[in-house]
Amino acid sequence: MKIAVLMGGLSPERNVSLSSGTLIAAALRRRGHKVVEIDIYEGIDLEGKDVESLFTLDGKQCLTVSEELPDVESLIQRNGGRTEAVGNGVIEVCQAADSVFLALHGDIGENGQLQAMLDIYRIPYTGSGYIGSMLAMDKDIAKKMLRGAGILTPDWLRIDTKSEYDTQAIIRTVELPAVVKPCSCGSSVGVFIVNTPEELGAAIESAAKYEQYIMIEQKISGRELTCAYFDGKALPPVEIIPKSGFYDYKNKYQANATEEICPAPIGDEATAAVYEATAKGFEALRLRGYARFDYILDADGKAWCLEANTLPGMTPTSLLPREAAAEGISYDELCEKIAFMATNI
Repeated sequence: MKIAVLMGGLSPERNVSLSSGTLIAAALRRRGHKVVEIDIYEGIDLEGKDVESLFTLDGKQCLTVSEELPDVESLIQRNGGRTEAVGNGVIEVCQAADSVFLALHGDIGENGQLQAMLDIYRIPYTGSGYIGSMLAMDKDIAKKMLRGAGILTPDWLRIDTKSEYDTQAIIRTVELPAVVKPCSCGSSVGVFIVNTPEELGAAIESAAKYEQYIMIEQKISGRELTCAYFDGKALPPVEIIPKSGFYDYKNKYQANATEEICPAPIGDEATAAVYEATAKGFEALRLRGYARFDYILDADGKAWCLEANTLPGMTPTSLLPREAAAEGISYDELCEKIAFMATNI
């Protein structure tokens, strides 16, 4: 097949996406496919080029994820201040592909905008469609859908940081300790755990740097789990044990920062509950192909669903490949299976 891997973009998760994308492309080439990697923001220069020749068996060096978030503003300035999310040549190359592998994280890659654009051009792509992507990306909407489907999820409150808000009123609604997070970011970008009113105010201000709408969520204490849904079934869940702090951006993407146990040693009953919630959540959010759901397992054995990820990371430390491996699916085979699942509606 000819496969275009879309990655990069202007999201705070840009570096994670670039790492995922280059690794995915390398895996697909090892399976014998011709691939072109495209930074969706940078685009691709097609002047004087045959589009077919861009799909090759030779690729870029795989990238690693640094501890620091990318400097998106500097990237924009280097491109003359251009803020258009999709660069030149992207659609033309995608139209020539048999499958478009979405290796983007956050922003237009997961909020449904890119999916809608590809649908308009009838371009086949991996992952969920625009409706499911939008529903899952907005954590406030997603939690309403999950709760409506009977899935246990912590209490929460959404605020608009452009309007006045009262931290004391927030505390009365969602007791401390609480988790503060942007409504539509992933990779734990802008996530803070707060224990005091002063920490709450500071966390809201910091999270607002990433997005106008912020969610304050009841903090459930317990074991961190994640469970992927792939090709019609839930995969063995992973228990996540950070060596320090919580499962933030640094602990997610730095090697040896977190212990990950798969399958999670949580017993048959809890595993069955996680499987059931994952399958129900996948259906409730109208997802397609694959996704990953995050949970906290409390001391009473209840699994609380936190959120869904429609384009899970595919870096060396990512969790979907770990779960697939537990089912005997290699990283290269996983990438190929996902590429073959590309559809357009």
